[in-house]
Amino acid sequence: MSQPHRRAVLNLYKTLLYLGRDWPQGYDLFRKRLHKVFTKNSGEQNPEKVQIMVKHGEFVVKEIEALYKLKKYRAMKKRYYDEN
Repeated sequence: MSQPHRRAVLNLYKTLLYLGRDWPQGYDLFRKRLHKVFTKNSGEQNPEKVQIMVKHGEFVVKEIEALYKLKKYRAMKKRYYDEN
């Protein structure tokens, strides 16, 4: 794997680990699954395929961030508006 791809993969891994702290099923489960996925694909040498996987990972990061924002919005709405 070339240096720019390696750096992108490591940054993606670190970002996902950071986002996994608030995972509903627990950080340990999230970390184990994340490690398993990255280990499974660690032998990939094709730069195009690596780039596609990194793009997919960045999409997953955006989806997780959206879920956390939705969770926060629902908590704020529940706190300030009466549901009767």
